[in-house]
Amino acid sequence: MPRVAAHALFVALLWLGLGWATGARAQELPTFEVIAKEGRLFPARLEVPAGQRIKLVIRNQGKGPIEFENLNMRVEKVLAPGASSFVVLPKLKPGEYEFIDEFHMDTGKMWVIAK
Repeated sequence: MPRVAAHALFVALLWLGLGWATGARAQELPTFEVIAKEGRLFPARLEVPAGQRIKLVIRNQGKGPIEFENLNMRVEKVLAPGASSFVVLPKLKPGEYEFIDEFHMDTGKMWVIAK
């Protein structure tokens, strides 16, 4: 097998094996919605399954930008008003994880509770 073809095959297998490819695997993640509005994150407490990756869809329904983040997990997403995006969280151990809107530190907080 030519070296270039072998490298391409290796990259393709790595891509699929690590779950980076789009398609059925990404759609199988448990998905939860987070709404940012008027300096607050809703729901304030979100229960999710422990031990598996999850997808959080974040929708900014407010009039200003938000910065949704959890620095311990290295999760950070900046959204303009009216924008939406998502983050995929790693497998969470049972416990509570705080997320904030850095632009609204006093009121923009929520907890993800892994059970």
